[in-house]
Amino acid sequence: MEEIGKWMLIGGVVLAIAGGSVLLLSKVIGLGHLPGDIVIQRDNFSCFFPVATSILLSIVLTVVLNIILRIINR
Repeated sequence: MEEIGKWMLIGGVVLAIAGGSVLLLSKVIGLGHLPGDIVIQRDNFSCFFPVATSILLSIVLTVVLNIILRIINR
């Protein structure tokens, strides 16, 4: 049970760091306002589909995780 608690704590810290970095990047780079992000606004309705942002984050996270895993497996 103690091991599960440690992993949950580590996971929470990782999620907090990831969330903070996404907030920081959205202010600095403008994530969420890239060409390819779909915004639909009507009277009393707005819908946002961050297609380009999702693709960009997926590519960046894939590269970062591959680098980390290659370093760990040496």
